[in-house]
Order: sequence, then structure tokens, then C-alpha cells
Amino acid sequence: MNQIKNIIKGIWHLVQGMYITMLNFLRKKVTEQYPEDRAKVFRYERMRGQLVMSHNEKNQHKCTVCGICQANCPNGTIRIITKKELDEVTEKEKKTLDKYIYDIGSCTFCSICTISCPQNAILWTTNFEHATFTRSKLYMKLNKEGSTLTRE
Repeated sequence: MNQIKNIIKGIWHLVQGMYITMLNFLRKKVTEQYPEDRAKVFRYERMRGQLVMSHNEKNQHKCTVCGICQANCPNGTIRIITKKELDEVTEKEKKTLDKYIYDIGSCTFCSICTISCPQNAILWTTNFEHATFTRSKLYMKLNKEGSTLTRE
């Protein structure tokens, strides 16, 4: 008796599975043709695609070279290179940003750097296409040439 019950139960589950399969077979197709239809790709505003350093129209950034983002990065994706310059107001040497280097190839997109930045100098964009043929192209310099610190 128990075997007949199991056979009927198995046939019922088979019919349920076939019903769901037929429903999906008859539905409208929703496949996205990504490389051809790039304009139709929907990007969420909170998506973490690529790290950038925002600059204003005067080519100024907010980075104060505190190094918190570099220290908090779990795998050394961010490297800050500084230089010493003479401050015109106080006539003392101060540390300024020379190069802000970001390795997108080893980034885990954890966002610890953007969360820990006290100046909100770096942020995420929704750019997600990073494929290259050489690893050296995955290193990006985020600060622009001749950029200076913004005083707000």
C-alpha cells in the first residue's frame, strides 16, 4: 500500500513540474542582449562599479591625504603617494597628494574606503566594464594632473 502511495505522489510531483515548465515555456522571453543593447542596461544608483575621486570645475579635490582609505583597504588596492610642499600661508612644509593609485583588478568592492573617508573624497560610479588584455591597464590614477585641495 505504501509503495502505491509513493508512486502516486511521484506522478503528482512530476505533473506539477511539467506544469511549471510549460508555463515558463509559454511566457514572453526576457533575455537581454547586453553587448548590442548597452543603452538598455539598467544600473542601480547604489551599484559599486568603479572608484573615482570627485573634482570640481576648478580641478580641486577633497582628499586631505590622511591615508585612512589606504590603511582600511583589506587587500592593498589603494596606494597614496605624497609629496612635501611649502605652505604659502604658514610657511611650513605640508604633505600634499602626488598620486592616488587605485588597482581595480584586485578591488573587492567592499566600500570600506568610501565609508571610512572623513572628507567623502572618493565615491563609486556605476561603470562596470573593466575588461582589458593587460593587467597594467587596471591601475588608475584617480587625482587629475595639477589638482589641488578644496577648502570648504
